[in-house]
Amino acid sequence: MILEIKVDDYDVKYMAERVFFKSIDLVGGLDRLANYRTLTWLPSLARAAFVIVLREEYLKTEEEIAKFVGISTSTVKQILRADPNAAIYKIRHLEDSEKKELKVHTAGGIAKLAYKSVKNGEDSQTMMEYCRAISQEAVAQCDTPWAYLVLKNIKGLKYPLTEPQPLIQRLKNLEIKGVDAKEIVHHLHYPIKNPAELLKEIKEQLLMKGIE
Repeated sequence: MILEIKVDDYDVKYMAERVFFKSIDLVGGLDRLANYRTLTWLPSLARAAFVIVLREEYLKTEEEIAKFVGISTSTVKQILRADPNAAIYKIRHLEDSEKKELKVHTAGGIAKLAYKSVKNGEDSQTMMEYCRAISQEAVAQCDTPWAYLVLKNIKGLKYPLTEPQPLIQRLKNLEIKGVDAKEIVHHLHYPIKNPAELLKEIKEQLLMKGIE
């Protein structure tokens, strides 16, 4: 029996988003796409990112991928058979007449390169800066050093957090303003979508305990 991937599967979308953002970097960044008036490339890159992730991470068949992404099986085949080197060459030598359309095999080649980069730990700089900014903003809104220690200990957790167990494992040896972190995380409101929301929830729990 084949296990069907649900459309809202967080792990699939999370990995596809990382590949998508890296793909944008590889084609020159969002500003380049805007200057070339080729923002229509974004849906093609997004579809290709899902195709590559579903094949490489989940070993899904072409038919399953086509159903999940909402494209034809022939399009899936073109993406999976794309030559990454040819795609990069094509992007770097675009003619003005070609700048309004991104061919399926070119998008597939870019997504393959992006996937390889992400697996090697080379995420999109734009995405990394965004995550860093969110974390810094979250810390700025809370009291240090506890907020910093929480972020340090939960590094690598995947969101959304739907229950306290992952936090309990990461924060089991941490006290937050004299309160056992495990006691706090049990009373947070789940799901928690990102680090900023987590710190906000913790701060609210502290205030409920009369701790400022």
